Amino acid sequence: MKSSATMGIGEVAARFGLATHVLRHWETMGLLSPARAAGGRRRYGNSDLYRVASILLAKEAGLGLTDIRDILTTADVEQRRTIQRRHRDDLFRRMDEIQAALTLIEGGLTCDHEDLTACPTFRSLVAARVDMHRS
Repeated sequence: MKSSATMGIGEVAARFGLATHVLRHWETMGLLSPARAAGGRRRYGNSDLYRVASILLAKEAGLGLTDIRDILTTADVEQRRTIQRRHRDDLFRRMDEIQAALTLIEGGLTCDHEDLTACPTFRSLVAARVDMHRS
């Protein structure tokens, strides 16, 4: 797309694999503000495409639309960083949980015991949970 060329809503939606109503919803939420052509038709420029891609990547990172809007629209750098730090910390927490789950599954895969919960290796992996729930 040339820097001066624009695309219609259907073209943008198809390019990103979205339904057109998604782009309209994002517009009502303040995430997008495409230019308008004759008859009120939306026209998306190159900067709009980067904005759509940014929204999609942020959603994949687990951010909600309200936080995405706040990140993309605030001129207050510290406010933006506060939101991003909160999500970064949540991602680290989730990564720790995923790593613990993976360790548990891998530990189970190495066990040849008929009863997995009787396996000493597996028990060592769940011992912290047993200790956590002692009275």
